[in-house]
Amino acid sequence: MPDVLLDVQGLETQFRTPDGVVHAVNGVSFSVKEGETLGVVGESGCGKSVTMLSVLGLIPSPPGKVTAGKAFFNGHDLLQMPREELRHVRGAQISMIFQDPMTSLNPVLTIGRQLEEPLILHLGMNKKQASDRAAELLEMVGIPNAKDRLKDYPHQYSGGMRQRVMIAMALSCSPQILIADEPTTALDVTIQAQITDLVKRLRDEIGMTVIWITHDLGVVANLAKRVLVMYGGFIIEESPVKDLYANPSHPYTIGLLGSLPRIDEAERQRLYSIEGMPPVLYRKPEVCPFAPRCKWVMDRCWKENPMLTEVSPEHRVACWVDVKTGRAR
Repeated sequence: MPDVLLDVQGLETQFRTPDGVVHAVNGVSFSVKEGETLGVVGESGCGKSVTMLSVLGLIPSPPGKVTAGKAFFNGHDLLQMPREELRHVRGAQISMIFQDPMTSLNPVLTIGRQLEEPLILHLGMNKKQASDRAAELLEMVGIPNAKDRLKDYPHQYSGGMRQRVMIAMALSCSPQILIADEPTTALDVTIQAQITDLVKRLRDEIGMTVIWITHDLGVVANLAKRVLVMYGGFIIEESPVKDLYANPSHPYTIGLLGSLPRIDEAERQRLYSIEGMPPVLYRKPEVCPFAPRCKWVMDRCWKENPMLTEVSPEHRVACWVDVKTGRAR
C-alpha cells in the first residue's frame, strides 16, 4: 500500500483586513499518498489555494496567518519548520505551478536564468550543467528550439508556452509532490487540453504525486483519482472521482455537477444554477456554511455545522440531509 506523503491536520488560516478578520481556511484535514492525483474543487474564495499556500509557508504575513494545524511531509511538520529549511523543501521536494504564468515569471530575467536558478540552488549544478538541463526541460514540455529559447524573455512566449515553462520549472528538481493551482484558467480550451495531457504524461513518466486545484469538474474527471470539494473554508465532500460523479452526496456538489454542460443527455437540459452568494467569512461558521443556498436545508443546519461522515467506502460528506431521500441522516 502506498505511503502517505503529505498529511494535513486541522489547518486554519486567517487574514486581517480593514473590515475584520477573514477566516479563509477552517480546520481542513486531508492526506495524499505516493503516486496519487488529488483534485481540489470549489468556487473562487472557498479556500483551495490558501490551503496549499499555507502548507508551503507562502501566505503573506501580514495580513495572513496560519493559526492552527499540522502538515506532515515525510514525517516533518512543514508548519513548524524554520524558514530556511522550508525553502529547501519548496521547489526541490514540493513544487507549485501558479495560476497566472505572466505574473509568476520575472519579466526582466531570461527564461534560461529563471530555469537555471533552482538547479544551481537545490541540486548544486554549475552554470553549464544548469543550462544544459534547462534546455532538456524545455524540450520535455514541448517547446521547440529549446536552446535558443532560453535566451528569450517571458513576453516573447505565448500564454500556453509560459505555462509550459512554469511546469518545466516546477519539475526541474524532480519533486515528490506537484501542486498545480488552476494552471489552465487563463488559457484557451485547446491549450488547456494540451497542458492537462502534458501533466498526465509527465506524472506517469516521473511517478510523482499531483494535487490539482481547480473549479472545473470536467478537468478533474480526466485527471484525478480522488476529489476534495471545498466550500466556505471547509472540506464538504471527499470521494473517489468515479463515485463523486455517480453519487454526489452534498447539495453543493450536486449544484456544481449540474452546472456542467453534458453531451450524453438524451434531451437538452437547462444548466443548474446555485442561487445566492458564497459566505463572507468575517466569522468562522458555526452552522452549515451552505445552508443559506441549500434547497434541502432543515432546522439542524442552522444550529450545527456537520462533520465529515462516511456514506460509502472512501466517500465522506458533511451534510445533515440524505439528498437521495430528502430526510435527515
